[in-house]
Amino acid sequence: MKAVVILSGGMDSTTAAFIAKSQGYEIIPVHFNYGQRTEKRELKAFNDICDYLELENRYIIDIPFFKQIGASALVDENIEVPVEGIKPGIPVTYVPFRNGIFLSIAAAVAEKEGAKAIYIGVVEEDSSGYPDCTEKFIKNMQKAINSGTKPETNIEIKTPLVHLKKEDIVKTAIKYNVPLELTWSCYKNEDEACGVCDSCRLRLKGFEKAGIKDRIPYKV
Repeated sequence: MKAVVILSGGMDSTTAAFIAKSQGYEIIPVHFNYGQRTEKRELKAFNDICDYLELENRYIIDIPFFKQIGASALVDENIEVPVEGIKPGIPVTYVPFRNGIFLSIAAAVAEKEGAKAIYIGVVEEDSSGYPDCTEKFIKNMQKAINSGTKPETNIEIKTPLVHLKKEDIVKTAIKYNVPLELTWSCYKNEDEACGVCDSCRLRLKGFEKAGIKDRIPYKV
């Protein structure tokens, strides 16, 4: 029983991977280098987590066209990553249709490998407000994928964290013995996490509310 896991190296996707493992799946991790600011650090986190889980069959896929499209602070050097705190609306760190593209590629891998599930660590309830992290979007993507693949493929997209708060994700990660110190969430830095971007703020808030210390290094 195989499952493709979209594994960025962040806390959410790593927790989703450990949940998939606990549910009896053979994990096929897929990681994307898409020109993001912390591309090298995220790749290191991915490989560290795969080593921890002893996963040999890894897919590292380069999709550099996101930088050509731009329109996001994560891939466009002319747009600054905001550090003033999370505000209402869709932030400039949103990468247009990123999860839709990730899921499409993951579906191709799943069809090749004979996997019946794709795990993705999207969070709708307590996130930055990205439209491609909602349960509605994921369900529609599942319909589209199964409409465009072989009849016997029949992929289910699993989102075990979609309705959790960040503190609940931290507690879930601890429950499944996730090595959170190997994960990386910062949007800006690759040496020390900045501590002030949206992703760092959400992560730190989650650890604080869960009453657990985050062991990765922070600049602020």
